[in-house]
Amino acid sequence: MAADCADCWAAAGSSRAGATAAAIGWRFDWITPATDAAPLAPAALPEAAERAQRAGIPPPPAGGQRQLGRPAAARLPGLALAVASGPAWQGYFGVELKLQRGVPNSLPAGSSAWLALVERVPAGSEGSAIARELVRTVAGPLPLLGPPAAPGAASKASAGAPLTHLRALRWPETAQPARLQARAWIEGPDGRILAVAADRCP
Repeated sequence: MAADCADCWAAAGSSRAGATAAAIGWRFDWITPATDAAPLAPAALPEAAERAQRAGIPPPPAGGQRQLGRPAAARLPGLALAVASGPAWQGYFGVELKLQRGVPNSLPAGSSAWLALVERVPAGSEGSAIARELVRTVAGPLPLLGPPAAPGAASKASAGAPLTHLRALRWPETAQPARLQARAWIEGPDGRILAVAADRCP
């Protein structure tokens, strides 16, 4: 949803997205930037518009929102995705993605890995009539082969060993750390999410 659409955040009518999420198993709420004075500006992420573009839908218009629901991808043989997070420390969580591929080249060419902190906002709080899974910070795209994507970032990949990525993710001051959940996903070149993992159940 656009950061200038406070009504989109509050509207109970957007529960249709919740039904879609229940059918496909996962939900991600993204807020795209508008002006600095927009009501939802503190929670807006530049990556939100990029995510919409990769998924093949235009970013939400000013004062509006868009919903994307896709059926789960076919199960990929031998693919096991896991994510773990350390304790909160000075505004950061250490988050580790681990990917095991039992079958070589089981992922489409151009696929990438992503890490995020998602704030699980209960229905009736923060002015939202429905429960939200608000994306608060993102790291990616992370390579699925080869060296680390950035200096100082740890990654490991070798034949027969799991691929790992370790990142320190900072949460925004407006987030409540106790409600944050680390998530990892593998994204295909067409923006389709191929696999998702969370560090803990609700």
